[in-house]
Amino acid sequence: MTGHHWGYGEANGPAEWHKGYPIAQGSRQSPIDIVPGSAVYDASLSPISLFYNNCTSVNITNNGHSVVVEFVDIDDRSVIQGGPLDNMYRLKQFHFHWGGKGCGGSEHTVSGKIYPSELHLVHWNAVKYKSFGEAAAASDGLAVLGIFLEIGIEHKGLHQITDAMYMVKFKGTVADFKGFNPKCLLPLSLDFWTYPGSLTTPPLFESVTWIVLKDPMFLSEKQMGKFRTLNFNGEEEESRRRMENNFRPPQPLKGRTVRASFR
Repeated sequence: MTGHHWGYGEANGPAEWHKGYPIAQGSRQSPIDIVPGSAVYDASLSPISLFYNNCTSVNITNNGHSVVVEFVDIDDRSVIQGGPLDNMYRLKQFHFHWGGKGCGGSEHTVSGKIYPSELHLVHWNAVKYKSFGEAAAASDGLAVLGIFLEIGIEHKGLHQITDAMYMVKFKGTVADFKGFNPKCLLPLSLDFWTYPGSLTTPPLFESVTWIVLKDPMFLSEKQMGKFRTLNFNGEEEESRRRMENNFRPPQPLKGRTVRASFR
């Protein structure tokens, strides 16, 4: 299975990824099932600080696996620090994972509970590494903030994203998406769990410090439905497959400790 053929179908889905990416069976793979009762409260974890002050979003794209909002990554205007991180990590992009109608689609689970969707804000260690690519392959190169999405009241800030989806319906499409501040996507509490893990899509590099927020963000059923209007395929392809169930199931913990910032 070569690089561009992985996906979420029967033949090329997560259970098959190890054939092309042996690290899929490595010792720090993500996502995981977070069991709050087994998480270790760590008083030395400082609060997470997010400095998303200048909205440097550039575009929104359908990469054939998810919908992605990309950011200018040449300066430190959108960064995360604190918590388990030794230094500042710069925002590169965010994307979502989701399920089919009425089904769960989060990657991390909490005591087996699967949420409808999960948002990943991907940051890289620009203090130590020269590029995102270099950081992505280093053990301390990335920090990903994971936020669960739960069905509830309509989310005001998310409209900007769902309203842009018709422009990126098909794989490989890109549209301008400037001035979006992801701060509006955060829940009120930034209590979190953290553990050493990996990218949840090939190449599955074990380079991620995961910071998974305890509290979900809410969106409406209608907003969630907009995600499922996207396609896994390019416009010119014969078959049309609705983009859904684009998540990797939890991987074995293999002796890792999950730390909690709260009791």
